Amino acid sequence: MMVLRIGDFRYEYAHELKVVFFTSIHENAKEFFDQNQLMAWAPENYELSAWYDRISRLRPFVAFVNETIAGYADLQMDGYIDHFYVRGGYAGRGVGTALMQRIIDTAGKKGCERLYSDVSLAAQSFFTKNGFEIMKRQVVEIRGNLLENARMERILK
Repeated sequence: MMVLRIGDFRYEYAHELKVVFFTSIHENAKEFFDQNQLMAWAPENYELSAWYDRISRLRPFVAFVNETIAGYADLQMDGYIDHFYVRGGYAGRGVGTALMQRIIDTAGKKGCERLYSDVSLAAQSFFTKNGFEIMKRQVVEIRGNLLENARMERILK
């Protein structure tokens, strides 16, 4: 039986969240980007101290399926969602939906008027199903590679 729960970030989760980040991109987004783009976005040799600093600042919500960390997502004070990743092999199991519901609930409690994010091609249909609209299409450069995404927004009030 699958038990899905959402918890708060703890520093000891940081290394496993890096695995979630990597597998999410390399498995869930591989239909939308070529190998060079995937490696630029999520390199195998991501500098660990930089990762620990970044994930500690984001303080994401963490999704567990049974005892496995299956995804994570953050909510910044202004309603920006910087990271939203579901572990490779866990897409379509309700992990993203549970994370999004936690974000929406938390945003409501904090009085956020909107949520917004720079959403990859791989995640745009999920965000659309969750009430987000594309505000503008973008091309970003990551480690010398160009990747498409979209600024998406959901009005809460």
